[in-house]
Amino acid sequence: MIQSKNNIYQGSRERKSVYDVFYEDNGIKKPVIIFSHGFKGFKDHGCFDLMAKYWAEKNFAFIKFNFSYNGGTVEEPIDFPDLNAFGENNYTTELDDLDIIISKTNNGELIPLDEIDTDEIYLMGHSRGGGITILKGLEDNRVKKFVSLGAICDMNRFKYPQPALDHWKNEGVHYFENTRTKQMMPLFYQFYQNYIDNEERLSIEKNIKNLDKPYLCIHGSTDETVPMNEALLIKSWNENVELYLIENANHAFGSAHPWNQDEMPEDFQVAMDNALAFFRK
Repeated sequence: MIQSKNNIYQGSRERKSVYDVFYEDNGIKKPVIIFSHGFKGFKDHGCFDLMAKYWAEKNFAFIKFNFSYNGGTVEEPIDFPDLNAFGENNYTTELDDLDIIISKTNNGELIPLDEIDTDEIYLMGHSRGGGITILKGLEDNRVKKFVSLGAICDMNRFKYPQPALDHWKNEGVHYFENTRTKQMMPLFYQFYQNYIDNEERLSIEKNIKNLDKPYLCIHGSTDETVPMNEALLIKSWNENVELYLIENANHAFGSAHPWNQDEMPEDFQVAMDNALAFFRK
């Protein structure tokens, strides 16, 4: 199995970031899955390497990457050594990053073309990366199927009272604590402005009504970060959405960072097995 980690790509807005590829080097053209991490996430979080190996063993090519402004660097891709970059991130930057990864996959820059079927490019994403996956899957004809894991249903996570929004605008930055790393994470006001400027493109509710390809929404019934109701709303907006709820699964489907075990958590395994059945249909 080829496991090539921390390869460098030129991401959105001229910022370099890193990606991993996992696949069996067997000369068989195989479907490609491109995985997007979530907010305060990165490609090496928790059991994501085990996830990548799972798909390679099933004869898929698997690509996972850091969004270019996720707060990591080429030298330190885990956690958030560059908080200024984190604050400069926004939704369209992440969509652009994913577009770049798809394009580089399509032209054979990431994996040799004799190993992949570029007519079978699939997306998968977790949490906010699930929301990005939904939007990109809907708008990009190169994507044939997509799966979300614990995805947000609404990119508008800024439902603050107007005085709080005004304060954010005046200060230029809002800080919140990362409870795991104990860092004070900045969100610059441009993040909110980017949402307002691109509200139509970023509306999952409006765009999912045009769903014209297979989409599977996987969610935990006891998700403490993105409540299960968000998955139910996605399903309510288009009956063609396939919904799979995992009873008593949390937001990370049992995973945590760091993950030092040799196998994926049971709920994460269930999620992957259902995604496998969906992609193979």
